[in-house]
Amino acid sequence: MDNRQATQNLATFYETLTPQSVSQLRTIYAPEASFKDPFNEVQGLPAIEGIFRHMYVALEKPHFVVTHQVVDGQQAFLTWEFRFHFKRFDTQTLQAVRGASHVVFNGQGLVTMHRDYWDAAEELYEKLPVVGGLMRWLKKRANT
Repeated sequence: MDNRQATQNLATFYETLTPQSVSQLRTIYAPEASFKDPFNEVQGLPAIEGIFRHMYVALEKPHFVVTHQVVDGQQAFLTWEFRFHFKRFDTQTLQAVRGASHVVFNGQGLVTMHRDYWDAAEELYEKLPVVGGLMRWLKKRANT
């Protein structure tokens, strides 16, 4: 498969992801794929599926919007916004985390490596009650 098409398939998959479609990750990821983000580092399709299933348990209305794609040979870089509502507090405010994913494809166009890059302090911790105030204070102190 052409890696530009594989990248577009990946972007479309994430933008249309639902709790029911998580099981379709096998059409996008190789069985032995690795996944890493600021909170997880796992190997294998069952573990990757577990991360995305947990996302629907922990958050309300999670949704990805892919904003850009760059393909270079067997790898691609996608920038995105992850939009959601917290389930436990401030359930009315739409949250957005901006980040990027680096992926590597095998010869069949399946993802073998997926690494997400985003600033957990700025994009998540600063939005939490109590912790957010402390993170903003630390950031301000670091900048003075």
